[in-house]
Amino acid sequence: MTEGSGLLREPEGMNNQYVRREVFCCETCHELKSFWEKEIRKQTCYRELEEGRQERSALRKLREEWKQRLEKRLRMLDNPDGKEKQSDTVG
Repeated sequence: MTEGSGLLREPEGMNNQYVRREVFCCETCHELKSFWEKEIRKQTCYRELEEGRQERSALRKLREEWKQRLEKRLRMLDNPDGKEKQSDTVG
């Protein structure tokens, strides 16, 4: 970064996706604080949405596993002699 005339600026020619926002020294602390609080709220929201998505995904997987266990248990109770097919007992 180059410093000059009271502002911070990224070097010229960089790809736009890597360029950070310019921060002017003339901005007050309150404006900077507000800016970063908004950024933090946005990132927190994105993180919470992603965590929620992952939790739902894991819950779905657990429900499926328990469903399979219960079905296996019911088959075992329906067939107490153990004459269940070999392919059903694998897993």
